[in-house]
Amino acid sequence: MVRVKVCGITNLEDALLSAEAGADALGFNFWPKSKRYIDPGAAGAIIARLQSSVTPVGVFVDEEPASIERVVRRTGVRGVQLHGDESPETASALAAQGFLVLKAFRVGMGFQSEQLQPYEGVAGFLLDADVRGEKGGTGRTFDWSQAKAARRYGRVLLAGGLTVENVSEAIRQAQPFGVDVCTGVEQAPGCKDHRRLGEFVRLARESLLL
Repeated sequence: MVRVKVCGITNLEDALLSAEAGADALGFNFWPKSKRYIDPGAAGAIIARLQSSVTPVGVFVDEEPASIERVVRRTGVRGVQLHGDESPETASALAAQGFLVLKAFRVGMGFQSEQLQPYEGVAGFLLDADVRGEKGGTGRTFDWSQAKAARRYGRVLLAGGLTVENVSEAIRQAQPFGVDVCTGVEQAPGCKDHRRLGEFVRLARESLLL
């Protein structure tokens, strides 16, 4: 069964509705420049209300490991998504602390799936569209065959421009471990469209892996 992560959570209502719809994980963006940034204190209050079956994931961009560890302990996130240019050594150090680490890669013209190989010990890879000057949340898609090729290095979460209209086809082509949605189920940055969110999770769940 395809796992579903809903990213860009900024409020309790969206978090609880995502969990009720069947999301496996929720993403909380701790990069200050993000339109969906959430203060760690506010994130911690939301996470305290979640059922244990839902995995809260903190999204970080080129933060020092010590800073990430402080936010993890303050908020209660159980996963760490590295969405910048973090080194394999940084990812390994965090994994050694017992954190579930996802390393994000932006897929564009110069991307090669072999770039994932040095990141041993991570729980999985999140592949997003490469848009100049952006670190994610752009609503853009990329060549999904790249995600399928990357599966030989570990679990792949497919992100980037996924919507109700294309998630089934994306899963058919990429055959990912999971999908990550943000922009495609929003009314505005950080504010989810509850109808589209529920429909997205349903469609992802119904999609079959080969």
